[in-house]
Amino acid sequence: MDAIDAILSRNSYRGHYSDTPVPREDVRIIMECGLAAPSGCNLQTTSLIGITDPELLSRLCKLCDPPIGGGCTAAICVLTQEKATAGGNFYNIQDYSAAIQNMLIAITALGYHSCWYEGRVTSQDGLGRSMAQLLGVPEGYELVCFLPIGVAKDAIKKPHKKAFENRAWFNGFDRAD
Repeated sequence: MDAIDAILSRNSYRGHYSDTPVPREDVRIIMECGLAAPSGCNLQTTSLIGITDPELLSRLCKLCDPPIGGGCTAAICVLTQEKATAGGNFYNIQDYSAAIQNMLIAITALGYHSCWYEGRVTSQDGLGRSMAQLLGVPEGYELVCFLPIGVAKDAIKKPHKKAFENRAWFNGFDRAD
């Protein structure tokens, strides 16, 4: 699958996963794609933990109530560090967002499915901290996202997207050229 097809066919999958294993090599490729994302002032504030151990993966998924990951056979946890540029700006949110998007595209290109779980990880009472503790993440890092990876077991439900013409224009807002 080429990059354009992967981008246009990617969607969030919140269903159950088949027991088809995701090889560690594929998880590594996905992580490399994430780390290839742009980074504000090259501060490289994003770090990743790939999870392929079934027992650890099960424990991570069950930390959330209700559990997330639906039997996935691999996952990636995204970590961030707040680092200021020389000018006092912070780009860690943009950095990890770009990394996550790259990984979601790579996941799709490799024939797998995933979902960007950030809100539940960062807003539930201590879920991100609990996941980080289970993974031995040191102080100074925040676990901000959980990406389950696997082969979809349930039917894929494509979300309705507004027409291009209702969200994108040329040469000015809401102009038809």
